Amino acid sequence: MEKVILKTTAEKGRGLYAAELILEGGTIFEEQPLVSCQYSWNAAYGYLACEYCLRPLETAERNAQRLANDPCIMLPRTECCPVEAKLANHTKCERCGALYCSADCLQEAANRYHTAVCLGSEAHNEQHPVNALVEFWKKMHYPPETCGIMLFVKIVGMFRQAADPQALQAELQDFVHKSVNEDLLIFHKMLGEKFTQQIEQLYELFCKAFQVESDERLSWLTPDGFKSIIALVGTNGQGIGTSSFGDWVKNVTACEMSDQERQAVDELIDDLYAKMDDVVGSFLNNEGSALYARQSKINHSCAPNAETVFPKSNHMLALRATRDIQPGEEICISYLDECNLQRSRHSRQKTLKDYYLFICQCEKCESQINDPDETSEEEEDDDDMEESD
Repeated sequence: MEKVILKTTAEKGRGLYAAELILEGGTIFEEQPLVSCQYSWNAAYGYLACEYCLRPLETAERNAQRLANDPCIMLPRTECCPVEAKLANHTKCERCGALYCSADCLQEAANRYHTAVCLGSEAHNEQHPVNALVEFWKKMHYPPETCGIMLFVKIVGMFRQAADPQALQAELQDFVHKSVNEDLLIFHKMLGEKFTQQIEQLYELFCKAFQVESDERLSWLTPDGFKSIIALVGTNGQGIGTSSFGDWVKNVTACEMSDQERQAVDELIDDLYAKMDDVVGSFLNNEGSALYARQSKINHSCAPNAETVFPKSNHMLALRATRDIQPGEEICISYLDECNLQRSRHSRQKTLKDYYLFICQCEKCESQINDPDETSEEEEDDDDMEESD
């Protein structure tokens, strides 16, 4: 029996609701994405991930060496690195060299989209129209990245290979919550002013890369159709992060060991994270984004009762309850990161209105309705003034 049901209400539109009691820590559902990709800058900086599922391809030790810029790093307990045992399974596309964690992922990619968009021997040709498109996108969208241009490329491949293109069109249409103009406004906020200035040029490069005018399966990719798919991906894309070093840390922390070894391991982990912070800052993971049909229908709350996690260190998403959820209760996640979630009601409301075009009326916001209408920065300024007095 499904733990959730989809309902539509006049106040919030579509949303997911608990069909039974869901206990804290329980998995509500798992979901494979319609499509996923690694971010372009993330790939360019040498973060190695499976082209299909984003599973890490570096061992934890090699990952730590690269992130800390120290080739002498050696990790104990190598059995705690899930990549070590699967190195023999790694493979690649024989035509373009794209890397995969297994033959299964290579086959899935080939069956779904890769056959149609594989660049073959032109993969490293900077002048190839697809590579020119990716480079143009990278100049539009510097890190931290929120969307991947390769999602659009893979969607083109999916249309070219789909047995039923109309069914694929319907799957994509199911993601649409707002009007195209509203979604474009949201995406404009995410990418900044360059998005508005350069979307027409991006479309021209896209048409050149995929010869859109001569492909009947891409007849929907008109200027308005392109804006629609940009809006859809920009507003529904779910970020993904995977890390072989992070997996090693989690696994080695759970190991039984002597107090002496535990102290040495903990000190090593702290030291490595400090070195990584000096070299790469917060960019520790293989990062990308994906489209999830069910997850995209979950509404926001500033007091969420669920969170998205990636327990298999690939693009398989799991929705996990962060507290007990009663039957009939709406399941909500936070659209804000942890830092923004802790800010004042006024700051949260402003961010959600600017980036998602709605006024939050969640339990937390309603309980703080009489709080001062000031941003967190103003609150901090007031605190500083009081301290100086």
